[in-house]
Formats: sequence, structure tokens, C-alpha cells
Amino acid sequence: MIREKLLSSKERLSGAGARVLETPIGWHVVRFRDLFDFGKGLNITKENLQPSGVPCVNYGEVHSKYGFEVTPRKHELQCVSEDYLKKFPRSLLNKGDFVFADTSEDIEGSGNFTQLVSDDTVFAGYHTVICRPTGDNDSRYLAYLLDSESYRSQIRTAVKGVKVYSITKSILKNTKVWFPKVQDQQYISKFLDKQTTQIDEAIAIKEQQIALLKERKQIIIQKAVTQGLDPNVPMKDSGVDWIGDIPEHWEVVRFKNLFSQSRLPVQKDDGVVTSYRDGQVTLRSNRRLDGYTEAIIEGGYQGIRKGQLVLNSMDAFEGAIGVSESDGKCTPEYVICYPNREGISQYYFAYLLREMALAKYIQVICNAVRQRAVRIRYNNLASRFMVVPPESEQEEIVKFIAVEKINTDDGIAHLQSQIEKLKEYKTTLINSAVTGKIKITAEMAGLCYNAQDVEEAPAE
Repeated sequence: MIREKLLSSKERLSGAGARVLETPIGWHVVRFRDLFDFGKGLNITKENLQPSGVPCVNYGEVHSKYGFEVTPRKHELQCVSEDYLKKFPRSLLNKGDFVFADTSEDIEGSGNFTQLVSDDTVFAGYHTVICRPTGDNDSRYLAYLLDSESYRSQIRTAVKGVKVYSITKSILKNTKVWFPKVQDQQYISKFLDKQTTQIDEAIAIKEQQIALLKERKQIIIQKAVTQGLDPNVPMKDSGVDWIGDIPEHWEVVRFKNLFSQSRLPVQKDDGVVTSYRDGQVTLRSNRRLDGYTEAIIEGGYQGIRKGQLVLNSMDAFEGAIGVSESDGKCTPEYVICYPNREGISQYYFAYLLREMALAKYIQVICNAVRQRAVRIRYNNLASRFMVVPPESEQEEIVKFIAVEKINTDDGIAHLQSQIEKLKEYKTTLINSAVTGKIKITAEMAGLCYNAQDVEEAPAE
């Protein structure tokens, strides 16, 4: 028997940082434990997963892939052996069940869940808590409720941790949930299904526009560093497969004749320099050094100076190549180079090498498919041919790319800002609907409006 009570006007959420929740008169509020039965996911590891068998939802899918809802008909899930059907039937999900991740690496992810929305046979996997609704409440309404800021704030104030936050059954059981009569729940869920679908479609369109802008930027950069800026200049075969034709007056020179490997010592007070996959190479003030003695740190690092060409030996495959913005130190996993002749722009060659990486040519150099254990070293590049424009053209190309990047990045930033506004509006809309701030009627549940109408909609 669910212990419920009618709210006269307000109900105070429990836990540290509690705040007052206001819901309409006639809504019910109960403890989470009174509305759900609990189960536990399979006690397995990644090694137990396989391509075929019974689909399994693990905490990784909850956090990064299929949050809010999941179905193997749409979402690709790893599987476990059918032997688990007889051994662990209690870890099987029913349609409408919720699967919470029981750990999170950040406070924002605390309370992440997914809901099975099909009748398929699916297991809850490792690091998960199963929450099975009881009673006759609308399961879709419950999903929106559990996704609301008003509900999730209870979990965020209750969890404890530093690097990993644990979301226990006890925390879930002691949170509060609230709901109107079933018919009103259905109005709310249908209303939110339609509105959030349109918002998600608008977000998807803008994400596609961002992808196209990034693709266009990459094409512009690739063409500039391999063909120059003058479309009318005579061309010749470069002799380099991934490049093709280049301007007739450009050189083709081996990398070792352009750059030597730097092996500088660490200087006192050098900060840690990190190369990122977007080509940025900069000081990383929050570099984690836990677990290492100063002697090991200093003994294992090498010096790096502003303006040097830097390749991350592990992540160069994915574009972690650039020019250092500062003096500092880095691990031996970085290949640091300096020009050994006049007329060489490190910035031009950083762009050229990134194009080699993004075109998968560096994989060919290493004779391997990209894996964590595969690294690129100076010797991999030493005998490879590079195209070399005159110094003045190198500088012109670098300036041209800088302008194009600014223009494209500004467009991307504008679209990203619109996406954030849409996401904020969606969050506000869900929270307002499930707390009764918006009175949802049968007519509203059938409404549908253009997603552009909500693009610039302000948060309440």
C-alpha cells in the first residue's frame, strides 16, 4: 500500500541543500521506495560481454549512449550468454523498468538512468540498479519526473565522493517523487513527448550544420596546405600518394631534412604542457600528478619551448599535433621538433601533419590500425616526404587558415549557443510540466508547433 498524502501547497525535499518544492493541490508525494521495487544488474565485467546473445544495458550505455530510454530494436547493445537467463532471471528487465548507473565520475551524472521502452528480453548489466514501478502510474510520466531538475537535485545533494560518486539504493529510496492522477500524468507525458521531440529535432539539425561546417573547414585547410591559395598556378605530381598534385614551384623534402628531434632538459618551475586533439598545445594547470614522486616526474619529463612543433605519439593519429604556446615540460610520449633549416614555419607543418593524421596517412606510416599501444615516433616520419612551399606562401597559408578557422568557429559557436538554449528550454519545460507549473490539458497534449518557435525561447 503506497503511503501518500495530498499537498496543500508545498513539500520540502529532504537532504543537504534541501529546497521547497511547490506542486498543485491534489498531487501526491511519496518516498521513492514506496513507488518502486528494486533489483540489481548482473555481477559481470566487460570480459563477459559478447557480440550476440541477450542484450545487456551497462552503466556505460546509461552515461554516454542511451540515457533516458533504450530499446535493442534501435540501440546497439552488447550481449551476454543465454546461460544467464536461467542463472540470473532477477536481473532481467520488464518494459517500463528503469536502470540507474550506480556510479558517476561527476556530480552532474549522478542520477543518470535509462528506461526500457520495448518488450525485448534485456538484462541490466554491471554497475546498475533496477527500479521497477509499482502501481498504475504512467511509466513515461515517471521517466520525465526522474529526469527533471527538481528530482535530480535530491540525488546530487545526497551523493558523496571525490573522483567517483556512488548512487546507492539507499539514496534512491529516500528521495521523494510526486504525481497527479493518472490521466493528468498521461497528458503531461504526451505533451512532453511531442515538445521534446521537436526540440531534439531542432538540436539534431543544428548539430548537422556544425558537422558540415567542421567538414568544410577541414576541406579548406587540406586544400590550402597541399595545393596552396592560387588556383591558377601550374601543378605537378608530388609523388606522395595521399597528396597528389602540388604547385609546380613547391619542393618535396624528407622530414629529417626539415626538422630534428628536440631533447631539452626540464627547467625549474616548468609547467606541464599538453597537446590536445584539436591541435592546441598549451599549459595544463590542472594536470593530475597524484601517485608520482617529484623525482619520478622530473626524471621522466623533457623540456619543451614556445614555438616548437609537438606531436603526441599516442593521439597524433587523431590530430594531437600543434605548436607549443608556452615553455614547459612534457612526457617522453611527445615528439618535439625544431626546424634545422631556414624558411620553415612550424605552424604550416603542424597543419600539414594534422592533415596527414586525419587522412589516416600516419596510420599507414606506422603500418597499423589505430590502437592504444601504437605510437608514432620521430623515426616514423624521418624518411617521409613533405611538401614545402616557399616561406612567404607558408606564412600566407597559415594566415588564411587562421581567418577561416575564426569565421567557421564563430559560426559553430553561434550554433552551439542555440543548442545550449534549446537544451536549457527543454530542461525547464520538463521541470515545469512535472511540477505542475504548467497546467497540461487534453488539448495541450495534442498540440504541435514548429521547433523554430522554441529556438530562442527563454528559460522560465
